[in-house]
Amino acid sequence: MKILQDIWILSEAGIVLFHRMYDENFDDQLFGSLLSALNSFAEEVVKDGLSNFELQNKRYTILKKNGLIFIANSSKKVKEKKVMEELEDVVERFFQLYSPQLLENWDNDISIFRNFELEIEESLEGTIERFRKAFW
Repeated sequence: MKILQDIWILSEAGIVLFHRMYDENFDDQLFGSLLSALNSFAEEVVKDGLSNFELQNKRYTILKKNGLIFIANSSKKVKEKKVMEELEDVVERFFQLYSPQLLENWDNDISIFRNFELEIEESLEGTIERFRKAFW
């Protein structure tokens, strides 16, 4: 079963390096900036910042590593531990492809991350699966 629905990878400044969304009804860079600002605010209140939040029927899970913020959403019906395990797997695969050293010298060209979806497609729920869940 695929657990994650959408995913965003942000720099701490809020630049979206990679995103995969099937409901593209908002600007990904605006969303990245908003979540980066929310996380900064949360870090002022509590040391580690946000780890997850819920909006309607979705849970957004956040994981920070090597100066990047990984955000994935899932159904609230899926256990948090399972979502975090899947997100940790995505993070590990990201850093296998794009080493922290590569990111230190990164020239802000987000096109280098474009093919990351191919590496994680088995973790992401597809449109056909969403359609099936909506009607069955």
